[in-house]
Amino acid sequence: MAAALCIGQAAAAAAVAASAMPSVGYEHRPDASGGAASGKSGLGGGDKTPLNIASKGFFCPPCITRFPPNFVRQSSIKARRNCSNIGVAQVVAASATDRSNPAAVSAAGLSSSAHAEVVDELGNGSAAAPTGANEALLDSLIASDDTLSREKSSEAKKSSRSKPSTLAVHGGERTRRPKVQDTLTIPICQTSTYTFKDTAELIAFQEGTFTSFEYGRYGNPTTNAVEEKISALEGAEATLLSASGMCAATTMLLALVPAGGHIVTTTDCYRRTRQFIQTVLPKMSITTTVVDPADISSLQLALEQNNVSIFFSESPTNPYLRCIDVELVSKLCHEHGALVCIDGTFATPVNQQVLALGADLVLHSATKYLAGHNDVLAGSLSGTKQCLSAVRALHNILGGVVDPNAAYLILRGLKTLDLRVKQQNRTALLLAQKLEAHPKVARVHYPGLESHPEHQIAKRQMSGFGGVISFEINGDLETTSNFIDGLRIPYIAPSLGGVESLVEQPTIISYWDQSPAERARLGIKDNLVRFSCGIEDYEDILNDVMQSLNAL
Repeated sequence: MAAALCIGQAAAAAAVAASAMPSVGYEHRPDASGGAASGKSGLGGGDKTPLNIASKGFFCPPCITRFPPNFVRQSSIKARRNCSNIGVAQVVAASATDRSNPAAVSAAGLSSSAHAEVVDELGNGSAAAPTGANEALLDSLIASDDTLSREKSSEAKKSSRSKPSTLAVHGGERTRRPKVQDTLTIPICQTSTYTFKDTAELIAFQEGTFTSFEYGRYGNPTTNAVEEKISALEGAEATLLSASGMCAATTMLLALVPAGGHIVTTTDCYRRTRQFIQTVLPKMSITTTVVDPADISSLQLALEQNNVSIFFSESPTNPYLRCIDVELVSKLCHEHGALVCIDGTFATPVNQQVLALGADLVLHSATKYLAGHNDVLAGSLSGTKQCLSAVRALHNILGGVVDPNAAYLILRGLKTLDLRVKQQNRTALLLAQKLEAHPKVARVHYPGLESHPEHQIAKRQMSGFGGVISFEINGDLETTSNFIDGLRIPYIAPSLGGVESLVEQPTIISYWDQSPAERARLGIKDNLVRFSCGIEDYEDILNDVMQSLNAL
């Protein structure tokens, strides 16, 4: 009785659905035996009196609903094997009415006893259709339907199927590109160009009403995510990511300093930046004034005597870690219409927010702390949209583009920036204090020490003093080299800011091509050591440094 109840409910639901939507992919037909639709049930054939299922409380439609040709094929094999008798009855009825499919009609020709048992089941629920007959019918219908489908589509497939060379290029991609909006990590968009679905969409993009990307040199989704994260860290309106720190610096200066312009920079700075300012920019009649980082009077004089376009310096500087009074310098420069750009590589946005102090631009060698793992080259420039738009326009021409894989590595590194920098701050400060007290160290250069000339400035504008220490060994070039060679943890390498500790002797690694007199003029001493603290345990780093010093 439970089965009969389910059958009746299913039949009633099907009838209501069929009457509500009679033209959506279905068809009403007369009984296959030739009787009128209103007088035959379509199950028994001939003159057999139809069952009055309505008298039992159910509704039986006066006609048979023909199922779509692929009804059986759409059902799973397991579901078809385990379907109820109502499913079998419906398949029999639908197949019997489909005169366009002779194989199906033939397969529907069950014995009269099988028909009777099905009818009895519908009428009083006292008998079940034979399992073997059900499965035979279903298998026959599946086979015939699949055969017809294959025959109808075979020729179409042969004519529409692309050649292997075309499939190798487009197969599985044109219409099956994955949706990546819900991925936890930003995907690496390894592409050189971007597509548009039609000309109208391209025009909308050109007119700014449709947001997308055009060409890899002008932007990339992965790179854009890095730029937005750095902007958030710096409190900037916009950021431009480029192929290296030097690329960011040179593109910025070329874009913002006009021919015949004037730059103010500082005595202590990265050597390659100084080379570009002093050897390349003069070819465009751009002149430069070099001042001590703490010499405000000389800066004031340069601003009064020259039409200064920009003040550009690091803070802290490389390698002596001098600090610029960013707030004061910005105030003076803005009074004379000059921009201020600070290279904050040694500080990072974790320790210092120069835009909030008044600077117009902040630059980073993202190779260092931002990426943080010594495995990528990149640079960044952050600031106002007005300044960045001018720099980006030249960047798009010069083409100093960062690779999407490199952008992803920076993005991943930035997630742990705060954790890494705070550990490096702590290690460097404690190590600097120990070094300052050691008899074999002549001098320590670190903004966190009271002995540093700009310690008060650093305290005012920095929340941490960074992970780099410069110090002078009591000895000559060879003694200093012996100290470096005696270290076991840090690598000898020309970089900083990564998870591994690095050490270098600037005289050898950066200025070996310069004469002793020229090095002395630039302030590079033979006994100078630059130590970049990694994230190793502080006690291990300290013990290593002490054992090498004690061995001298």
